[in-house]
Amino acid sequence: MTLASTILLAAAAAGLVAAGLQYLALRRHLRVRPPRAGARPGVSVLKPLCGLDDDLEANLATFTDLDYPLYEVLLGVRSTSDPAWPLACAAAARRPDRFRVVVQRGEPGLNPKVNQLVSLAREARHDLLVVSDSNVRVHRGYVAGIADLLEDEEVGLVTHPIAGVGERRLGSLFDNLHLAGGISPGMVGAKRLAGRDIVVGKSMALRRRDLEALGGFEAVKDVLAEDWAMGVMVGRTLGRRVAIAAEPVENVSRDRSVREFLSRYSRWAVLQCRAVGPVVHAGQILLNPVLLALAGVAAGPCLAALLSFAATCVAKAGIDGASARLLRPGGFRRRQLLLVPAKDLVFALAWLHGLLSNRVSWRGNRLRVLAGTRLALPQTDASGEETLAPGRV
Repeated sequence: MTLASTILLAAAAAGLVAAGLQYLALRRHLRVRPPRAGARPGVSVLKPLCGLDDDLEANLATFTDLDYPLYEVLLGVRSTSDPAWPLACAAAARRPDRFRVVVQRGEPGLNPKVNQLVSLAREARHDLLVVSDSNVRVHRGYVAGIADLLEDEEVGLVTHPIAGVGERRLGSLFDNLHLAGGISPGMVGAKRLAGRDIVVGKSMALRRRDLEALGGFEAVKDVLAEDWAMGVMVGRTLGRRVAIAAEPVENVSRDRSVREFLSRYSRWAVLQCRAVGPVVHAGQILLNPVLLALAGVAAGPCLAALLSFAATCVAKAGIDGASARLLRPGGFRRRQLLLVPAKDLVFALAWLHGLLSNRVSWRGNRLRVLAGTRLALPQTDASGEETLAPGRV
């Protein structure tokens, strides 16, 4: 075994230790149950829609009868031509006491989701605002748990761990495996082990007065990672902290292809690299021990290296499977967990893309992502053709 191979395999082992620590942090976090508070202020759930997500009607149905006395759900669409428009109108017709449909007014920024949130916040009737993505399902105590956490004045924003569910195609399986083995343990581990706040916009909640103190959603209208940016602003501007709820929300992904999985996480990698910087982003290769172990085999192919690679794959699948059992009933089947190494290697392509590119395509928009995930339109030459920014690819 060569020196390079030994170093890479040692790095893979360190990555497994890091993954194990994140799992332990997640397990401890999910066992915590905050005390139930008495106050129950009105809540407005802001739900921007864009197209027909997997099982959208069933996702919305989980918000119909939450265990909370006073709340509304605002369903936002960019225009009445959106495929989600008829379904949103049908939901509001069935339960006008619960759902309202809001058509976006104006286009203040480059982030299409935030553009919808600006309109939704203006129409909201209550002072606790909950942002919930259209492919999210929740338990009946979802809003009550948020209200409990926001009873603490030191808490400025609440977010949730995510459990991916519903996979039928390989890309959706990869997506749900990554949510369980990477995203949720990573956000909880960053909070508990490093004191870093990572907000996931699938579910985030804050008081209206705090949102206004931050400058409203307009403050992040030209930011791709509006959730990450708002988490940073809550600490720096308000002097408050981010709280992670103990109950995960479900992200429904059924029929995503591997290409779609790669596209989604390539966009995520671009925003991550611009958020934390290329050095930190590059260092996150440590969290992909399967890739490191494979590189170790390539650097010094021998039986010992191959056995180390196999052991790394088994260990990583086991850790991800243990995390999944904490987040979703029954976790994943063994044959699904066998695909964890393949998922990690596909994800490595997205990670590399984040280092090499600052371009994303999102909701039909082609955008450049600058430092801090600030958005800009693509540069064009005299003929109108898109060009690369100097020094970028």
